[in-house]
Amino acid sequence: MIRAGAGYSVSHNPRTAALEAVEAALRQAGLRRADAVLCFATSRHGGAYPQLLRTVGEAAGTENVAGCSTIGVIANGREIENGHGLAALVIGGGLAMSRFFVPQLRNRAADAARELAAAVKPRLGDNNLLCLFADSYNLEPAAFVETLSRELPGVTIVGGGATEDGSTGETFQFCGDVVSSNAISGMLFAGEIEVREGAAQACAPLGRLHEVTSVRDNVILQLDGRRAFDVFAEVAGPLAGDFTRAAAFVFLGVPLSGTNAERLERGQFFVRNLLGVSEEHGAIAVAHRPRVGDRVGFVLRDAERSRGELKNMLETTAAQLPNPSFGLYFNCVSRGVNLYKVPDHDAAYIGRYLGATPVVGFFTGFEIGTLAGHLSPLQYTGVLTITGARET
Repeated sequence: MIRAGAGYSVSHNPRTAALEAVEAALRQAGLRRADAVLCFATSRHGGAYPQLLRTVGEAAGTENVAGCSTIGVIANGREIENGHGLAALVIGGGLAMSRFFVPQLRNRAADAARELAAAVKPRLGDNNLLCLFADSYNLEPAAFVETLSRELPGVTIVGGGATEDGSTGETFQFCGDVVSSNAISGMLFAGEIEVREGAAQACAPLGRLHEVTSVRDNVILQLDGRRAFDVFAEVAGPLAGDFTRAAAFVFLGVPLSGTNAERLERGQFFVRNLLGVSEEHGAIAVAHRPRVGDRVGFVLRDAERSRGELKNMLETTAAQLPNPSFGLYFNCVSRGVNLYKVPDHDAAYIGRYLGATPVVGFFTGFEIGTLAGHLSPLQYTGVLTITGARET
């Protein structure tokens, strides 16, 4: 029987925060000690991460701890996006759980993925969930995820990039009692489990798809034989003259079906940032490397679209696994209050659909999840995973 519980604390004192969060989680789980803990802590605790992590392990009675730094934490209906926050998920019974840590990510995404996969493979069971927490500043997500997907076929992989509030310029990953940047930490759950995953995007298509007719690396020069900037300007309208503002709302949409796509359809495309535009040269730079012949579109970050996507995802995911033991939610930093203008938005909806199921998560620099059967690094997305005992 899997037992799990979630807790959080907003205490400024790191030891108090760790004790409050873990003790609340243990109470909900009905455990005296845990077999594993996932914990996420905001940047306000940054100077005390080592003490906080040790206290989490001591309070939970285990060294099997993994997590990361974040700008905001999520737990049991709350989204703590500012100030001091710590969220913890404790799990015991019915699962084999193993923590992992890979240092030195910079400029070696594919090698880091192979190193992680080599450590994970001996621990795999019949059913597996691998949760990963990476340094957003030093990992190339696309190369990492592509390699890891090939190395670990059939393994459900989720997670996100660690974040910070801008005060340190670096993110931190937790594993055991180790706190490090430029690394990836993670936890494998293996055993007789059922895992269901859903992803809710925050962006709606703007207009039709366009064919890339000239491109240099990540700079699109022409779309449909026209200057790429001119196409962007038509789509962005008044925002085209203020790129800083436009880049907060308008993004590139890349269909998962590539050159065969007719339109950007719900759950069938991923989103990438616009990095810059040049009206003089007619070009747009994007966080993607399209090829000539690819089809791309533009999308708009939209609260109503995001809310509808979230509700649809929750209805589908909750119906697939009616009695989950615990959930994890990885939510893009561009969502939350910045998008909805109200606090606790996604967490409240999750509580409505999952009831008393313990759920924790954090606000991410990028998300790792599956869309239309493709494992991808995602942006402007909320990725939910629920796990329960497998029925025999």
